[in-house]
Amino acid sequence: MKIQLWRNATLKLTINGINFLIDPMLGKKGSFGLFPWTEDGKMNPIVDLPFTKEELVYQLEDIDAVMVTHLHPDHWDDDATKLLNKNIPLICPNEIASQIRSFGFSNVNEIADFLSFGSIGIHLTSGQHGTGEIGHKMGKVYGFVLSYLNNNIYISGDTIWCKEVQSTINKYHPKHIVIAGGAATFSFGNPVTMTSDDIKNIASFANESKIWITHLEAVSPCKENRSYLKEFLKLFSLEKQCFILEDGEKSDLIIN
Repeated sequence: MKIQLWRNATLKLTINGINFLIDPMLGKKGSFGLFPWTEDGKMNPIVDLPFTKEELVYQLEDIDAVMVTHLHPDHWDDDATKLLNKNIPLICPNEIASQIRSFGFSNVNEIADFLSFGSIGIHLTSGQHGTGEIGHKMGKVYGFVLSYLNNNIYISGDTIWCKEVQSTINKYHPKHIVIAGGAATFSFGNPVTMTSDDIKNIASFANESKIWITHLEAVSPCKENRSYLKEFLKLFSLEKQCFILEDGEKSDLIIN
């Protein structure tokens, strides 16, 4: 089992030789522009992918399936629609399947609860993309638990620390949890992705899991950067449980 962070929430996850691409935001720096409900004036994404355009094409040829948690532009952008093979298996919540088909994709695998992909079991999970008015505007978001043999990896998607995340951890006891950090915050309301305090809470609750923090330094609403989080993890002695990948960095995920 291997993980590679491309940028933001875009991950390559390899399990038993199957390469999954999760939440592809594939456009160049500034390609989708301003986020709504922000006043920073920054064009998003605010960093490029860690590959040249030619390298990206090569990387995409190695992907066996694409998984999409939701359709916000930092998880699925116009370049994903343009660059991905229209026949590639595409796994998504059934709520967004028709929209993805409308982009021309012919091999959409809807998931309402569970499906199998080769040797991998995939469970759909839920979360909260913020609270109050901003949470309502963010809409429904989902995550996935991928199961291979006795090993589960939980991709939480864009969610804060909430009862849905707790229930997922209690149910699946994942060895690895990939979370959206950064404390993404708009011009009103509370953060819509996990804050440093949320990370501390999830690490305490899932104290036998390894936590992988993504969603950092790539889109303008995110307020907590890698430097801040590294100091935070050090302060609370969490460096051996919580990990921050650089864009393009790969890591093995220890399994039984």
